[in-house]
Amino acid sequence: MPAVRTVPEDMHTVTPHLVCAGAAEAIEFYKKAFNAVEAGRLPGPQGKLMHALIRIEGSAVMLVDEMPEWGSFGPRSLKGTPVTIHLYVEDVDAVVARALGAGAKIIMPVADMFWGDRYGKLEDPFGHHWSVATHLRDVSPEEMQQAMQKMGG
Repeated sequence: MPAVRTVPEDMHTVTPHLVCAGAAEAIEFYKKAFNAVEAGRLPGPQGKLMHALIRIEGSAVMLVDEMPEWGSFGPRSLKGTPVTIHLYVEDVDAVVARALGAGAKIIMPVADMFWGDRYGKLEDPFGHHWSVATHLRDVSPEEMQQAMQKMGG
């Protein structure tokens, strides 16, 4: 009998697991905004999602509905989030425009950044923050340090 892999073959070591007030609606938003593909869902007895899995460009993101009785709260209930999920894409401007059309809002407009990415930040309708970027050029650590110093950082 083959040995069981400690990290399943189709998963990465680190996987975001988002708590959403309305996980089923969140799945639909991520499909529209980020071309997510639903890989499965496990509905609970009251219709809430106990577990769901989507893939964005092959990377897994797990979702679950808010369940206050289990201490599980989404960003809206917590009045914000300290976490940003980073998404590298082929065309940041097109992805951000699509996400806005699906209901996201801009936190930081897309712009070319000193570290070599074209980058912007969004908040999705469930309160999760996403940074979206396209890598444009490689920048050395020294160049980054110099650019930060010019900014007064």
